[in-house]
Amino acid sequence: MKILLPIDGSKSSLNAAKYVAKLASNSRSPIKVTLVSVHDDTGLTHVKQFVSKSVVDDYLREISEKELKPAQKVLDAARVKHSMVIKRGHIAEEIITLANKEKVDIIVMGAKGRSALLDVLIGSVAQRVSSLAKQPVLLVK
Repeated sequence: MKILLPIDGSKSSLNAAKYVAKLASNSRSPIKVTLVSVHDDTGLTHVKQFVSKSVVDDYLREISEKELKPAQKVLDAARVKHSMVIKRGHIAEEIITLANKEKVDIIVMGAKGRSALLDVLIGSVAQRVSSLAKQPVLLVK
């Protein structure tokens, strides 16, 4: 079974990682997990005028690695085989594109992300992924 596990540093996404670890420990067949961190860099348009692209890239990669680390630890402790992907762009679209490219069986993600106020204004990433993905999406609180 192939699982895509989007991580955004929220408590909810860490709970999703714990759920996947438990699922893997109870599974009789091997499970391969792809952790993904996606950052929408459109908010950095103004900054990009004054800072080089490599500085922005390094900054976003550093944030992603920091957000992914707790989920990695959970999966490592449970001895779950996993890989990591760091993306930039529209978050829901990048998650769905990666899910299709990797031919995952299921997407497991936190029901609430790091931007609760933004979720109210434009809808949550989880809602968009759930409505657009071809694969089943399991939302974890």
